[in-house]
Amino acid sequence: MIELTPTQKAFRNSMASMAAAVNVITTNGKSGRCGITATAVCSITDTPPTILVCINRNSEMNAVFKENGHLCVNVLSANHLEVAQHFAGMTGVEMCNRFDLHDWQEGLHTLPVLNDALASLQGRISQMSEVGTHTLFFVELDGINVRNDGDGLTYFNRAFHTIPRN
Repeated sequence: MIELTPTQKAFRNSMASMAAAVNVITTNGKSGRCGITATAVCSITDTPPTILVCINRNSEMNAVFKENGHLCVNVLSANHLEVAQHFAGMTGVEMCNRFDLHDWQEGLHTLPVLNDALASLQGRISQMSEVGTHTLFFVELDGINVRNDGDGLTYFNRAFHTIPRN
């Protein structure tokens, strides 16, 4: 394992202080079906509705997302801790079995959509940019579903936490 520089350590520790929503990013297409747990998701613009999703270039799934050209951001609720753990690779469940453990449906472009996600954002990857260790995916949305109940799931200080909906 490569030892981190002091700057890399400081950066990672500072990012651990930034609470973020927990999402499972999914894709399906000619290169297969997969999903990963990620917090590096943010809005870009509402005209057209566009989001940014960042995925590590060393991830085996990175190429699958690139080749499929579409993805879905499933915003997890507090009830989805196990989903987050499975798709983060924390449980040892193989990718081919992860979609069998929860209630998924087929969305636009055959994307896997978690039925009771707080929100699901489906779209086409319109641009990509390689920055350092990550690929930045700009995604123009053509399907948005939002739930009006449920508590949020966040990642803060290297652990999952519940955020109550008030």
